[in-house]
Amino acid sequence: MSCQDRSTSSSQPPKRPNVIFILADDLGVYDLSYTGSNFYETPNIDAIAESGAVFTNGYAAAQVCSPSRASIMLGQFTARHGITDWIGAASGEDWREKKRNNKLLPAAYVRAIPKSNITLAEAMKVIGYKTFFAGKWHLGDKGSYPEDHGFEINKGGWEVGSPKGGYYAPWKNPYLSNQISGENLSMRLAKETSNFIRKNKDQPFFAFLSFYAVHGPIQTTKEKWRKYRDKADSIGLVKNGYEMERVLPIRTVQDNPIYAGLVESMDDAVGYVLGNLKAMGLDENTIVIFTSDNGGVASGDAFSTTNLPLRGGKGYQWEGGIREPYFIKVPWLNHNGLKIDYPATGSDFFPTILDLIGAEKLPNQHVDGLSLKPLLEGNTLVERPLYWHYPHYGNQGGEPVSIVREGDWKFIHYWEDGHGELYNLTTDAGEQKDVSLEYSNISSKLLQKLMAFLENVDAKFPKPDLEFDDELAAKMHQQKIEVLLPTLETERKEFLAPNFSPNEDWWGSEITKD
Repeated sequence: MSCQDRSTSSSQPPKRPNVIFILADDLGVYDLSYTGSNFYETPNIDAIAESGAVFTNGYAAAQVCSPSRASIMLGQFTARHGITDWIGAASGEDWREKKRNNKLLPAAYVRAIPKSNITLAEAMKVIGYKTFFAGKWHLGDKGSYPEDHGFEINKGGWEVGSPKGGYYAPWKNPYLSNQISGENLSMRLAKETSNFIRKNKDQPFFAFLSFYAVHGPIQTTKEKWRKYRDKADSIGLVKNGYEMERVLPIRTVQDNPIYAGLVESMDDAVGYVLGNLKAMGLDENTIVIFTSDNGGVASGDAFSTTNLPLRGGKGYQWEGGIREPYFIKVPWLNHNGLKIDYPATGSDFFPTILDLIGAEKLPNQHVDGLSLKPLLEGNTLVERPLYWHYPHYGNQGGEPVSIVREGDWKFIHYWEDGHGELYNLTTDAGEQKDVSLEYSNISSKLLQKLMAFLENVDAKFPKPDLEFDDELAAKMHQQKIEVLLPTLETERKEFLAPNFSPNEDWWGSEITKD
């Protein structure tokens, strides 16, 4: 894997650089105008990519949020740190209470960041950085909050993974006070981040802005809804916006005006932070990173977007579930949109950040992460395998799997029946042709590597559910085809209707300001 362009500068930052890490929630790789969406508008996020480096094979460490976020904080693959599902998901026999009737009982998993680990924030704090966290945490209950893992200030981070109370104040978050009725949550987090930067502009800082957006429930203002409803109409509405995937219906078109407004509101918030950074004269000495924790929600939850031409979305084992926007702006390297095709993952941010700021790396902690600094400086890195371990069922249609990618090849092992799928991602990024039988030698080699890794880290696995009812499963699947699929199509048309209105105050965005 190589860089497509090596026009970088070798100049060094004038002093120890600041770091702003911006993490979106549930944003798909094609949910940005920069990456090809002709529906969503994201000029501020696009600007990070246009002035930074873009990893075209950037990945989340998992297809759902908590495992992915833990890997960013710890520099480890999910099977190693043990947080393999979103924290709060049922496992073992408790899974039966969800009335899902699956062949397997999901594996047990770790439900908080292990205290024996050194987080990225702790590593930054110990070398003199002021540390700040704003937004979604979802990495443990009280006792395992941001302030328990190296962040000196916490604005809005707790065990809940969705925006309780919605995206407009008053929200229900004990760690983020309500100040102005109707205030937008994403913009409030941006303001808290900017205030922190302003107060600490004379010392190195590490600010982690972790949006709740664009997680469901999706909400927006009437003005933004109207803008995107009219835009969808002008582009031309297709008759059907869904098709059946293996387990659930899946969205096939980007035309949800509510979601589009939510995406734009997050982009507005990013612009607010970047604008303040520049106004304070800090933009030339601040590394800015932007990524997402998993693929866009195409099935389940809010059925918000499509990740096509990639297959699947949040919760899925295919590229739509794990391929992400992955932008790193290092101002003094002058990348200007440099595209790097080397496969990178969330575990790589920890050592990369330490390397970029000139700090000593912690290889015993970020054992699965690799510093991407050589690539950012125009050099190369050796090929290495990437691993994913999701021994669970996703709310979005994902199945219990483990995955390995090495070079062009991606192998998926399915725990229900032990079968595998092999894809060449260079020729088939959409994973439409399983070539596991045609290239059985490659399948066998990758399976062997995958199992050796899982054994080495003492990974946990699902177990057969002896109460599984095959006839009931077939009936439930048929209901998804006959009932859920047409219901989704009806809802899609309602969102696009000229007279659509969710409620009197548009989810609280039109509450009279205090």
